[in-house]
Amino acid sequence: MSEVLSCFDPAANPGGMLPVADSIAHILQQVAAPEISEMVALTDATGRVLAQDLISEHNVPQQTNSAMDGYAVNSATVSPDQPVKVIGRVFAGERFDGLVGTGEAVEIMTGAPVPEGADSIIIREACEIIGDQLSYIGPIKTGQHVRQAGEDIKQGSVALKKGNLLRPQELGLIASLGQKEVAVYPQLKVAIFSTGDEVIPQGESLPENCIYDTNRFTLTGMLQRLGCEVLDLGIIDDNQNAMETALREASAKADMVISSGGVSMGKADFIKNALEAVGEINFWRIAMRPGRPLAFGQLDKTPFFGLPGNPVAVMVTFTQFVQPAIRKMMGQADWQPKRMVAVAEERLKSREHRTDYSRGVYRINENGQLVVKSTGAQGSGILTSMVQANCFIEIQDQFSEIEAGQTVLIQPFSDLL
Repeated sequence: MSEVLSCFDPAANPGGMLPVADSIAHILQQVAAPEISEMVALTDATGRVLAQDLISEHNVPQQTNSAMDGYAVNSATVSPDQPVKVIGRVFAGERFDGLVGTGEAVEIMTGAPVPEGADSIIIREACEIIGDQLSYIGPIKTGQHVRQAGEDIKQGSVALKKGNLLRPQELGLIASLGQKEVAVYPQLKVAIFSTGDEVIPQGESLPENCIYDTNRFTLTGMLQRLGCEVLDLGIIDDNQNAMETALREASAKADMVISSGGVSMGKADFIKNALEAVGEINFWRIAMRPGRPLAFGQLDKTPFFGLPGNPVAVMVTFTQFVQPAIRKMMGQADWQPKRMVAVAEERLKSREHRTDYSRGVYRINENGQLVVKSTGAQGSGILTSMVQANCFIEIQDQFSEIEAGQTVLIQPFSDLL
């Protein structure tokens, strides 16, 4: 670790702090993409990551079929001013054995294969039927309301590439290929714990100058949203032996270990001593707000993140640093957070050479613009700022402020929060 980070020098940065982008890049260098996979039922694959390219064994749709209820015709042989003879009917799941000839039509239902000789569908609402004679309101565009065989997926093509996160829409596509199982990367196990004698578990009375533990609950929720299995080790006592025991237990059971609290400058040395005794950990000061202190390294071969203690800072550092590492470890090698450009509705304060993650609310205004404003007070302990927000406002390090009317990057919460 120290060799890799030798060029990652805080002294080269203003205030001895590390840029956010460089910190993320170095973290991603230290975590490995998965190498093994497992087969799971398609019904259990939501939120997992595809471990191999899926090649379609057939066309989707398999046959050229109708996209609407109506009448199949050869567009070159019919016209609105001449009656058309209806010679049959075909339902989905059936086929019409005859040939659609000049001036002829076959009644057809949505999903039914287009009969031989026909190339277009006249929708039912445009037709009038008297006996077996059809008249319609034209004109006809050749190929209208027809779904061509293989227009969705061609036989032999890659339907989905490995590394895709399997959402409901991907599951539907895989199901359309006839597969009941799919190869995915293993689910990650992540151990979490909180530190600090001032941190009290829920259900107990709250002594003066103490706080209830919130960070394990926000971490659990975010990890579960990422599809991870969470190993909750609770609140670890503020002593080196307890810390070393927890770290060894966690690294033996989990693919990643995350703590909150105890990584700020001036905190008790036992935390740093315990980390150094069990693994190889670097303590960083990141040029960002909130969440400047961050510890990262390895417990044996298990990645470790030491996050700040303030609850908003925990969520910000998790989304910006831990989430990319987890997504790489679960198989999403080139994942990037979603970013959009919005117009600031108010002046947003920041500081040059520091990336700010303000909590914001974005919306579409009456002029159709995507606009954003902050939730108000932005202290790193104000959890209501996260509850009220639907995005982070990412003010990058070249800006000292954003004036009302200027554009700014936002990260919507839809991926995780």
